[in-house]
Amino acid sequence: MAREGMEPSGERYSLPDRREFLVKTALFTGGLAAAFVFGARTEIVKEDDPRLDAEMVKYPGETGEVTAYLARPKGEQVLPAVIVIHENRGLVPHIKDVTRRMALEGFLALAPDALSPLGGTPEDQDKSRSMMRELDAGSTVKNFAAAVQYLQTHPQSSGRVGCTGFCWGGGVTNQVAVHSPDLAAAVPYYGRQPGAEEVAKIKAPLLLHYAGNDERINAGIPAFEVALKEAKIDYQIHIYEGASHAFNNDANPGRYHKEAAELAWKRTIAFFKEKLKNVAARE
Repeated sequence: MAREGMEPSGERYSLPDRREFLVKTALFTGGLAAAFVFGARTEIVKEDDPRLDAEMVKYPGETGEVTAYLARPKGEQVLPAVIVIHENRGLVPHIKDVTRRMALEGFLALAPDALSPLGGTPEDQDKSRSMMRELDAGSTVKNFAAAVQYLQTHPQSSGRVGCTGFCWGGGVTNQVAVHSPDLAAAVPYYGRQPGAEEVAKIKAPLLLHYAGNDERINAGIPAFEVALKEAKIDYQIHIYEGASHAFNNDANPGRYHKEAAELAWKRTIAFFKEKLKNVAARE
């Protein structure tokens, strides 16, 4: 296990990159709303990227069929799998983009829609945020835990499944680790911690990302770490000083922290490649 606090400063440049320039221009010329409109349209990996196959799928969950976005590298190769859990606005374009990024790293990547029982994520993100409050917490966790079994039995899966999630999805990632003994690795980003009494149920190694400027979530770290140590769980904690909650969301210029996001992503991919490897593919 390891614990680390650090400043993710990285290399500095005298001129902003293109994205930073456009965001600043939007803020100057059109205000914050314009910047967010720009951010919402930002894609790192395009929907029609020729290196990937991506589609909407359904799998059986606690509440019935769960709709999910599945992305994978082109071809028929067997791959380790990763569940990607969205924030509190549902399965928005940004999370689909993150799922494609995960696929390009060599994973069978699946992003379930928590709002499937309510008809799916609407285009209006304010409405989706309101809908998220209507979900039953227990059934929602079971719907995401069911994704582990779905990916274990997918024809292109090696049977090794990891899970990552952001904000609300970070908390759900912790709960998937609690409720899915078959989960092979979990990487929650600034997620609400499980209760101390739940921690002993976790079998998966954990890579925990937190923002330095996130007092509400970080208040739960000390008790979580005590419980992790008592349960002898393999874990790492990284705290990114100078970053705020939701620092990975590059569709939200007000929250995005480039250096922290890039370093956390690099660590996430390395962690999944280590923990999901060296297992023979299913016959």
